[in-house]
Amino acid sequence: MTFQEDSSREKEFLKNIIKTQGTEKELDWINHQENKFLNNFELRSFYISFSSASRFIRKNRLQLSEKQLADAQALRKGFQPQYWNMLQCVRTYLLLFIPSKDVESYKSIFTKLQETADIEEQVALYSALPILPYPAAFIKQTAEGIRTNITDVFDAIALNNPFPANYLEQPAWNQMFLKAVFMQRPLYRIYGADERANPELAGMLIDFAHERWAASRMVLPELWRFVGPFLDKTNIADIEKVIHGEPLEKKAGLLACAQSEFGESQYLLNQYPGIKRDIESGKVSWSAIGKKYQDKLQK
Repeated sequence: MTFQEDSSREKEFLKNIIKTQGTEKELDWINHQENKFLNNFELRSFYISFSSASRFIRKNRLQLSEKQLADAQALRKGFQPQYWNMLQCVRTYLLLFIPSKDVESYKSIFTKLQETADIEEQVALYSALPILPYPAAFIKQTAEGIRTNITDVFDAIALNNPFPANYLEQPAWNQMFLKAVFMQRPLYRIYGADERANPELAGMLIDFAHERWAASRMVLPELWRFVGPFLDKTNIADIEKVIHGEPLEKKAGLLACAQSEFGESQYLLNQYPGIKRDIESGKVSWSAIGKKYQDKLQK
């Protein structure tokens, strides 16, 4: 993927959202910042504006139209600002005013912001990566960010964000994914997860499942989605165990079998014709399983 230094399309897209969702008071503040940065960009002034935006902008969840959702995909495949709030949107808009002719200078400014950022500011910085200049310059920082134990910050990297799938190398991707499982985050919201599935990750997930079982703890049902394509004689017994678990686990195990071409997987699936029909019709899906499990966690 490449990035054009001219961020005019990104600015136009975000400004359109801001205009349709901002109050008159918010728009006055944003327009003032915009004019200030266009006329004379000063780094100290920018840092102050980025940080103080929370005093002027609400945190209301964005409500995007179908056209805006389509425009987001046209701007960058996998870009999902519908999960942002107004404050995130405005802070991302401000980031696009940073002079971006030099990658090292841009990276330095971004890094300084990150070093002093509070949780909400870190969320904005990580979720903005897909539409910022020089995204490849932030691969290492993102890989380090995965280590955070702050759920909101981790989610900004891992969920509804195309950056990890597009840029992280396999070890960092697998580390992020395993941590998402450990933190019981909704895996169906990890962009590009099926395409980045790999045998090494499947082995790590099976080892994790064994540890959970040894401690008499439940395994995240979505985990088996990323084991299914790699089922063979060495791990089919694990799926049999899952199928004999509680209803949500059973559906996850059989859905994993449906992803596999391994003969024993298909044999197991055929033992449950009712669930097999629900899988074929789409009634049983990974997103449905993920949502039900997350609902269960909230209770």
